[in-house]
Amino acid sequence: MPRLIAILMLLLSACGSVNYNALPEGRFDGALFVMWVGEGSAQAGDGKFVYVPMPNDPLTFTRSAQDATLRVIRPQIMYTDGGSIPRVAQPFRGLSPWGYAPGYVVHDWLFLARNCVAAGIANPEEARVADMPFQESAEVLGEAIKTLIAENRVAPDDVAPNAISGAVAGPISRSLWGRKGGCPEPRISPEHMAQVERALGRLTAQEEGRRIRPPDGPVAGIVSIVQF
Repeated sequence: MPRLIAILMLLLSACGSVNYNALPEGRFDGALFVMWVGEGSAQAGDGKFVYVPMPNDPLTFTRSAQDATLRVIRPQIMYTDGGSIPRVAQPFRGLSPWGYAPGYVVHDWLFLARNCVAAGIANPEEARVADMPFQESAEVLGEAIKTLIAENRVAPDDVAPNAISGAVAGPISRSLWGRKGGCPEPRISPEHMAQVERALGRLTAQEEGRRIRPPDGPVAGIVSIVQF
């Protein structure tokens, strides 16, 4: 087991440094809503996924860190792959790419927003991330994981939170923070947006007890709904 732990730390830790144990807990509200819109690629893995803010109840992470440059984080619609965990590490407890999904979505959105700021095409919500330093983005993910554990959303783990927090503070992540070409325009392709809208229309109809005719064209598949 010590050898496996060492291997995991090596795989995940082309690392920077985050003092995970010293990070404060925050609070999650709203709902995590992830949809599958198509096949993936060698980079995208199991498919192409879209985080969709739940109408009237979007996922929100409120931080308690006293020095937070951004206290309330509310991700907008975007592509996400969950946690970018190396495949060889994914079978180990706590290292599924969706194991800490709400935290990964928050972290992914911070990177998207920062890249859109760098590209000069940030919308008002994305522009709020402009002053956040890279190191703080890694701390946000650590805070989110610690919050999920404190809220009994996931099981405690001795290795994964520290390893993941360190990995996202490393040089690979740093190179993606504010990079050119990292802000798609539009954020979601028209094709995938149409799939998402069809799925939302079907979901709304089901909640209201209405029957609708089958949508024309592909419909995004609901992967996960997590309510806080």
